Amino acid sequence: MFIGEYQHAIDNKNRMIIPSKFREALGDSFVLTKGLDGCLYAYTAAEWKIMEDKLKSLPLTSKDARAFVRFFFSGANEIEVDKQGRALIPQNLMEYAGIEKEIVSIGVSTRIEIWSKAKWDEYNSSSIDLDGIAEKMSELGI
Repeated sequence: MFIGEYQHAIDNKNRMIIPSKFREALGDSFVLTKGLDGCLYAYTAAEWKIMEDKLKSLPLTSKDARAFVRFFFSGANEIEVDKQGRALIPQNLMEYAGIEKEIVSIGVSTRIEIWSKAKWDEYNSSSIDLDGIAEKMSELGI
């Protein structure tokens, strides 16, 4: 399980340091893809397989399902972690997420989200209606 928030910088070769709390669970490689809300999602191989199976089960006849599957798979890359705990973020994903230098990695249970610090700060300062969201979550049994 991934939890916590970590701030760090991208080096001049587009490499990020994987926080040590995440490194062991991710292993030597992981899948990095475009996420929702303008961030990147990082999955362990096992969690990516679960996501892949769910996406493959969506009906091909559904236009929305096809678009959603394209979105996730087109941005997916298998990322290797080097001996120093660094991972290269592909340029297309850097551009998608608006990452320039400062990033924030957050643990979100089964995945890691990687945000540009500016987008993360903007997201956190927006007027999110947590009380309204909490009410909707209670309808889902949470």
